[in-house]
Amino acid sequence: MDDGDDQFTEENLAATETVLQGYKDRLSHLQEPSEKKIVQEVKEVVLRLNALNEEYDFFIETLEREELHDFIMEKAQQVGLKTEEDIIEEWREW
Repeated sequence: MDDGDDQFTEENLAATETVLQGYKDRLSHLQEPSEKKIVQEVKEVVLRLNALNEEYDFFIETLEREELHDFIMEKAQQVGLKTEEDIIEEWREW
């Protein structure tokens, strides 16, 4: 967050951190993580990020989009998702 950069605020960064932390927590607490359960969590975090992006005037741009994608997929793969496909694209609006 640079001086004069109004794209990011303490509020939208905190809201994003809350969504991402919740995603990590839900993944780590999955009982017998199946691909179906993992994909459902991916869908949920993407939809929550869609809502935040709209609420905070579309602050997710190219660099953030790539970083979020990598984070979401990495965490899903750590708990057992086997695909390399971009499963996020189906729900992503940012």
